[in-house]
Amino acid sequence: MSNSTALAHPNPAVHARRWWILTILCISVFLVVVDNMIINVAIPTLARDLGASTSGLQWIVDSYALVFAGLLLACGGLGDRFGRKLVMQIGMVLFGAFSAWAAFTNTTGSLITARGLMGVGAALVFPSTLAILIDVFRDPVERAKSIGVWSAVSGSAVAFGPVTGGFLLEHFWWGSVFLINIPIVAVALVLQAVFVPESKDPNAKRLDIPGFLLSISFVTLLVYSIVEAPHRGWTNGLTIAGFIGTAVLVALFIVRERGVEFPLLDVRVFRDMRVTAATVSILITFFSIAGFTFLITQYFQFVRGDDPLTAGLRNVPFAIVFGGTAPVAARLALRYGPKRVVPIGLLLMGLSQLWAATFEVDTYYFGIVIGVTVLMAFGMGLILSPASESVMGSVPREMAGVGSAINDTGREVGATLGVAIIGSIFSSAYGPRIVELLTPVGLPEQAIESAKSSVGAAFGIAEQAGDASTAIRDIASSSFMDGFQVASISLGIVAIAGSLLAWRFLPTRIPQEGQMSSEDLQSIH
Repeated sequence: MSNSTALAHPNPAVHARRWWILTILCISVFLVVVDNMIINVAIPTLARDLGASTSGLQWIVDSYALVFAGLLLACGGLGDRFGRKLVMQIGMVLFGAFSAWAAFTNTTGSLITARGLMGVGAALVFPSTLAILIDVFRDPVERAKSIGVWSAVSGSAVAFGPVTGGFLLEHFWWGSVFLINIPIVAVALVLQAVFVPESKDPNAKRLDIPGFLLSISFVTLLVYSIVEAPHRGWTNGLTIAGFIGTAVLVALFIVRERGVEFPLLDVRVFRDMRVTAATVSILITFFSIAGFTFLITQYFQFVRGDDPLTAGLRNVPFAIVFGGTAPVAARLALRYGPKRVVPIGLLLMGLSQLWAATFEVDTYYFGIVIGVTVLMAFGMGLILSPASESVMGSVPREMAGVGSAINDTGREVGATLGVAIIGSIFSSAYGPRIVELLTPVGLPEQAIESAKSSVGAAFGIAEQAGDASTAIRDIASSSFMDGFQVASISLGIVAIAGSLLAWRFLPTRIPQEGQMSSEDLQSIH
């Protein structure tokens, strides 16, 4: 048997249409990632129409990502056990149904709930796409290339989300950013049913329910504590208790997973630093991009006065550069190894965010702003496919669902924490500053508190302030830029620290002989 035949899928029909299958999987993952980011461009609209505070806006964004992240490990295991295609299609149906609900909600609380339930569907879809890809592409070189395409699509969706959202908000009401999902879900379901093969782990064991509950609990408590910290105070007893409780739950999760016969996540895989360093690199990447996107859309619309479509279009250079870089990064990693590619990407992201800290209210877009965007996109493009390949190339093929879930959990926990932590850092700088500057203006105390809790409210007050309108808008813009600067510096430091970690621990070469076997995994123990 030739080597090429040995590395092909055992079903010749599946092998023949493998690139079509990749296209269908990319449509599915694009939908899920777009909806994770499309909401960002609607933040100013939601702040006005729903009267959402900064904390409420964070929860509208994070409720989706939080549930998504918390369920990924369990859903990856469900796909391995019951069938990845089946689980993916159930997720698509749920995603479409809850998108329809989100489109017609009229309160902050109900939108947060609907977004959270959409996260359930997304968690069923996302790990299945990468697990099916790994099953279909058996040749390590083709696998790396396919992951490069998958990463390019999922990463480009980060930029196309705001563009799509901006176009819809320009022509329709804000619920249209959710309603657009339904026809895409319908098309994807048909294509999946006809072309995508079913696969599962023939030796899958029962689901670890306690581990599943513990994983959701510690992620939820951590994000909740971070989002609420600026309002309660970082030294408040409830805030400190939240962080202590998170640490306890993480410890219990690790103890549970090490001691149970059939763990939700075999934590031994993290003794392989290829997995740990790659997962952390992915987490830091999405921490950086989600935190930055959360603020830059508000910068464009509130401070610069852009309409939603214009704000979205400003992200197009990011999508173009990233989409062109990610597939090339896969080839570079095959030739030079992740150790020489991923750290450069993280370093470029860090430098771009430190550069963003120099933004001013009237910074010229076709200068520093677009320079930051391009540098950040290029850096992110160098990270995702090599890091994803390092994770997926380090777990047994039969554990592809869990391996994918590890990869995807890094993305979603990173994105969730990015919005939560960077939003909180921003609020901690913005809030005191705007109170300090507005107090001499003589506004009612209630108006000042409202401006402190929400950037949108501050600019709304400026619109209704008559002769003082320009002064209050200048104060709101100045306060926003103070918070933006602190947040951007924080993002830059985190990314550069991640670059050093990746350089120290990522492998010099991507494995070329296939994935780690189950016996290799056992030897880690």
